[in-house]
Amino acid sequence: MSFQTPPIEQHPDLVALRAASEDAATLPVGQATETVSLLAGLYLAVSPWIVGFHATAPALTANNLITGLVLVALALGVVPAYERTHSLGLAAAVLGVWTIIAQWVIQSTTTNAGIIANNVVIGAIVFLCAMMTLAQGLGREMRAARTARGAPAPGPMMR
Repeated sequence: MSFQTPPIEQHPDLVALRAASEDAATLPVGQATETVSLLAGLYLAVSPWIVGFHATAPALTANNLITGLVLVALALGVVPAYERTHSLGLAAAVLGVWTIIAQWVIQSTTTNAGIIANNVVIGAIVFLCAMMTLAQGLGREMRAARTARGAPAPGPMMR
């Protein structure tokens, strides 16, 4: 007697998790978070030229450009594979904190109020978006687990 197990992709828990993830990605909150994250990364990459510190702080200019491009790559990676990449929110949170403190860590940088305000505000936005992404992922996993156990789905207020 032979026993065949279905492929892991057909496991009911994974199917439920993917469905819940796709639902969350279509919610306005998920779409807004993705959009703000992408725009924050783009702004961070070009902020040295917008704020005007590209000539006076070349090390911070390079840092902001690279960090911004990494954030854009993370945001673009989250959009097409939302259910598998929500954990990248942790990496984005670290980059948000780094953006806030980088101006003081990079010793060759002379900071002024414009640079400080720029990096603190954009770093806080990136951090908050990352926390929202992580919260959405955790909420989806909890709903998928509850659904797989046969518990009733939460009402619209709990989503």
